[in-house]
Amino acid sequence: MATSNNKNQPQKRRTSLKDLARELGVSIATVSRALRSSPEIGKDMQQRVKELAKLKNYRPNPFAQSLRREAPKIIGVVVPHLETHYYAAILSGIEAEAAKSGYSVISANSHEDFEAEARALDNFVSMHVEGVIACLAQTTTDYKHFEELPEMGIPLVFFGRTCLPEMFSSVKANGDEAAQQATQHLIDTGSKRIAFVGGPNHLDMVRRRKHGYLEALRDNRMPILREMVVCGQIDYQWALDSTIALLQREDRPDAILAFNDIITFAAFTAIKQLKLRIPEDVALIGFTDDAHAAYVTPKLSAIMDQSHLMGERACKMLLKNIGGDHTIYHEIVPQKLVIRETSAKQ
Repeated sequence: MATSNNKNQPQKRRTSLKDLARELGVSIATVSRALRSSPEIGKDMQQRVKELAKLKNYRPNPFAQSLRREAPKIIGVVVPHLETHYYAAILSGIEAEAAKSGYSVISANSHEDFEAEARALDNFVSMHVEGVIACLAQTTTDYKHFEELPEMGIPLVFFGRTCLPEMFSSVKANGDEAAQQATQHLIDTGSKRIAFVGGPNHLDMVRRRKHGYLEALRDNRMPILREMVVCGQIDYQWALDSTIALLQREDRPDAILAFNDIITFAAFTAIKQLKLRIPEDVALIGFTDDAHAAYVTPKLSAIMDQSHLMGERACKMLLKNIGGDHTIYHEIVPQKLVIRETSAKQ
């Protein structure tokens, strides 16, 4: 008798509101309202939507339906790297602030992937969250999934890596000023050839930090060397390989400013692997508020975010939006340069 192995059968993806909206050429909000027989949507459109939903075997998310029956107050948060201290601290700040107003928080990890980020927003819409707080994945260059949220009456606040400043409120750090201050410290303590190792150039956070680094070089009339600016991926292996290649040059840098915690610890490891001394051969400052910065040897000089505070501020902005304040706010939470053992040659 023939049998089928379900494990080998491709799993059919559940039809979403977004799928129906795309096929009909309307917004997700229109589809959602039509399925609820909202009087805002004409009878013809309601019929078209319901017929397509039946044809595509659309089934509302049972978890979302359960949530709606209980009528909770939920905020959705999407982050690129939930496992890092920075994003965990941000989320902690959001949760603390949300709880004061009776809100719960659901988080999603995009793993730096555009498609995962878009799916997370789709799930939040299905769950009928009250609002969304987000930090861009490094592969995101198309912002349509964010632009759709206002159409559905869902407010959005960005933090850290941001976009569409004319549409959405944001909380970010003063990365340009902090990078300039850190680079100046490296110059003042004996470094001559300072490299910047960063993530994708399209991210506003990368551009701000790189700008501060370049401004410090200009202020000190130091040459800006293209080979000393290495930007690519927010990925440990990429950063490790890129830093090793940089340090194996005959004209290698004698200092590195690293974009974030992942790149910082990759650079730290690369210097150690090549048996170079920190800071005598290569000084290092990284953007990180990871607790490990104070526990490695030598102790790491770091530009530290006030991550928990950023989460609180982002949540406060969102709650204002949810409460009917449609003002677009842009707030800067300053970073702090903490000098330890890895940066001063003198």
